Amino acid sequence: MAAVIGKKVLDEEWLAARSTEVDLSGIELTTTHPPTSDQAPWMEAVVPGTVLATLLKNKLVPDPFYGLENESILDIADSGREYYTFWFFTTFECKLSTDQHVDLNFHAINYSAEVYLNGHKKVLPKGMFRRHSIDITDILNSDGENLLAVLVYPPDHPGRIPPEGGQGGDHEIGKDVAAQYVEGWDWMAPIRDRNTGIWDEVSLSVTGPVKMVDPHLVSSFFDDYKRAYLHTTVELVNQSNSVAECSLNIQVGAEQEGDIFLVEHLQTQHLYIPAGSHVQHTLPELFFYKPDLWWPNGMGKQYLYNVEITVDVKDYGESDSWSQHFGFRKIESYIDSSTGGRLFKVNGQPIFIRGGNWILSDGLLRLSKKRYETDIKFHADMNFNMMRCWGGGIAERPEFYHYCDIYGLLVWQEFWITGDCDGRGVPVSNPDGPLDHDLFLLCARDTVKLLRNHPSLALWVGGNEQVPPDDINTALKKDLELHPYYETSTNCKHSKEEISSTWKDPSEYLDGTRIYIQGSMWDGFANGKGDFTDGPYEIQNPENFFKDDFYKYGFNPEVGSVGTPVAATIRATMPPVGWQMPLFKTLANGYVQEVPNPIWNYHKYIPYSKPGLVHDQILLYGTPKDLDDFCLKAQLANYIQYRALLEGWTSRMWTKYTGVLIWKTQNPWTGLRGQFYDHLHEQTAGFYGCRCAAEPIHVQLNLATYLVEVVNTTSEELSNVAIEVSVWDLEGACPYYEIFDKLTIPSKSTISTSEIKYPKSEDPKPVYFLLLKLYKMSDYEILSRNFYWLHLPGGDYKLLEPYKNNKIPLKITSLTFIRGSSYEVRMHIENKSQEPNSRSLVHKNHVFEDANRDFGMPPSEAVDGVPDREKGTSLFPKMLRNFLTKASDLQVTEINGTETGVAFFLHFSVHASKTQKNNEDTRILPVHYSDNYFSLVPGEVMTVILNFEVPSRITPRIMLHGWNYQGGHTVL
Repeated sequence: MAAVIGKKVLDEEWLAARSTEVDLSGIELTTTHPPTSDQAPWMEAVVPGTVLATLLKNKLVPDPFYGLENESILDIADSGREYYTFWFFTTFECKLSTDQHVDLNFHAINYSAEVYLNGHKKVLPKGMFRRHSIDITDILNSDGENLLAVLVYPPDHPGRIPPEGGQGGDHEIGKDVAAQYVEGWDWMAPIRDRNTGIWDEVSLSVTGPVKMVDPHLVSSFFDDYKRAYLHTTVELVNQSNSVAECSLNIQVGAEQEGDIFLVEHLQTQHLYIPAGSHVQHTLPELFFYKPDLWWPNGMGKQYLYNVEITVDVKDYGESDSWSQHFGFRKIESYIDSSTGGRLFKVNGQPIFIRGGNWILSDGLLRLSKKRYETDIKFHADMNFNMMRCWGGGIAERPEFYHYCDIYGLLVWQEFWITGDCDGRGVPVSNPDGPLDHDLFLLCARDTVKLLRNHPSLALWVGGNEQVPPDDINTALKKDLELHPYYETSTNCKHSKEEISSTWKDPSEYLDGTRIYIQGSMWDGFANGKGDFTDGPYEIQNPENFFKDDFYKYGFNPEVGSVGTPVAATIRATMPPVGWQMPLFKTLANGYVQEVPNPIWNYHKYIPYSKPGLVHDQILLYGTPKDLDDFCLKAQLANYIQYRALLEGWTSRMWTKYTGVLIWKTQNPWTGLRGQFYDHLHEQTAGFYGCRCAAEPIHVQLNLATYLVEVVNTTSEELSNVAIEVSVWDLEGACPYYEIFDKLTIPSKSTISTSEIKYPKSEDPKPVYFLLLKLYKMSDYEILSRNFYWLHLPGGDYKLLEPYKNNKIPLKITSLTFIRGSSYEVRMHIENKSQEPNSRSLVHKNHVFEDANRDFGMPPSEAVDGVPDREKGTSLFPKMLRNFLTKASDLQVTEINGTETGVAFFLHFSVHASKTQKNNEDTRILPVHYSDNYFSLVPGEVMTVILNFEVPSRITPRIMLHGWNYQGGHTVL
């Protein structure tokens, strides 16, 4: 049968071999001597992936992310480029019919390559961030097997790693258009092969006589977003020797409730394309009345339409098709006059940016849709609304952007310039950027075309802490100039006629809808002038984030801190010699310096003390006795540190700040700093500190003033709400209780209410718990809950150490839903200790993650594990299908205890039900928790929902851990 029009991904049955170990030429490999998997030196390859990923898969190198094993892997600076120059080989079949054409596509190769197909050679030019497409129609074996061999060369300037390491090694990698982090950074060890490989998708594209290239979709709005237009421009290539009479069809639709697909527009246009020509064609605009809009996380739904474009050729039929999810939204950005910070608006609404810096998912470029979805959902779970793709990393992939579209994460995409490799550093690096400026611009333009249709993409930035060289910067400014309609905050007041008759159609621009900023510290970021005014990157006293002098400028693109993972991750990623916690060395000035072991140092551990400025935040709880105790106390510090950071910024929303991006949210390897989840996908407590602090409606304590504040980042005013303040001591009593009622909280604002008097009252306790609840007075619905553990000024938390011995009774009621390998478990956790006649509203309210969910009802998530927010995004109507959902009976677990008090710092983990051997890591990861690292006051009940996938033939068990529950309890 002839090949079907469309794409076929080539991601299976690849082989690889080091080029110096292969005596055959590419022509021989693809004609007379094709390799086989049982023929040395050929091995199973990782494609997409890197050479190092392939070597690791075949156990020819140790895991570079484990312990100090990376040091035993030969670095390209010592081996030479030939050592990491590799052949990749596969076979495929593709039968063409008359007038069909086929392209062989490489989404990305690092750094250059020779391609051999059936004895024919094609040289792929240099550049890590460019697509390659080869017309192989005339050299295809349409009746049988095709032999494909690709010889991949490393970057031209892989560089050398100085003994002291440094930011980007010796900076030589900056001479190439490639990822710069691979020479190592203060958060990353060097990648020995410099990410050499076929690191993104390889595919075949079969078309008829006419094919489409890089359609561009743009929306414009009028009458306060009631009227919208979809603009579309597409490049058309006539591959035949005669004029093609075509019908160009565009269909826009959306999936409605009940799996009904609604086609909102279907338009056909007839045109003639000259033989052998390449033309750009702009379709007539499509009109939409009150379209459903795409909103960032926390501002509304992420509504996505399905756009499908096909081209039919007379006497042939469908020649090519293209589809894309598209979100109607308008992003505006300008420097705020009152704060000096850059302000973003989406659909006319200002958005206070709370997000993080992103490097990449995996340092060996083992990128997958499944891992991307977990990464992006984790960021949405933290209530973040922006991710900055740092310039030393990669141009992120369409799969990354797809999940940012679904989960509502705005993206700041940087090009491949870092100050460290492009003008600074020791030794001072090349200030002129890559050697080949034209190549840089070619890669940049191709990246724009690859990503521009995603609603999550918010802005382009020239580089990290540096601007590109003048000629590149000037060209990028011109290439990425805004269409006049998007230049200023227009409030959609321009007329449709003004766009149609006066200006070029916006879809004819390379982008035209998003701003270009020349560098990460220019034009509304940091001090706006390029001076080093981002950071700091160390532990802070939590109250400092609220003070006037902590950060002077309106938008901080990088502020970072600690990130120690849980003890199980340390054991899983390091040999026993690395399980030694840091030593504590008291200095002459009374501060304590942490001294980590060599493996922690190699994994870039950052301490919880800053001698001279910040006392050790772990020692506040007493000296840890072992690794488990250290990591648990580190989680307490993680939670406090990051909640205070975001609450301090939000406390000055619009009056001092317009946004903040935390450095950084994750690690592309097993690092020990600046992360909210580790490389194994286990969250730290800092994850949940951020989740709490960044919720759209939030009640918080100003740690500098002790005023209670309410944050409302939504577009709706909150009226008739109240705040319940309760203080709980270590004996389980409630010595202070107050309600601030009848409050009105304007939209997009932070207000201060009253000061908590407890610390100033008579005989305050040295350590105490504070619970804040914001609720509706009409029905007691809780809008925000925030729990603090506090000590008196100048004190510490050492009294919490003996509090571990207080056994607080708990009752856990659970219900499990199973769909195939997908589990959803709902846990009701109740603190059974209770003082009689308590005044607290906690006895009127259960705390639910989703108040609309009934505990006994099936999960609201769609079948096959597709989340609600993916509804409305499938490209075709779904047929109604029957699925088996298995729900367990309610299970009840009681944890006995005799004391009354707060059940402190509870957290779940999911494990495989098998006997643990030799410190085997039995955790099932990732797990999405509606909350974790939470505490319950006497009588309080909370619902926590867990979602996870279970490997085949494994039965999961759920453990509950906590400050009062050392060793953990199996609760399911």
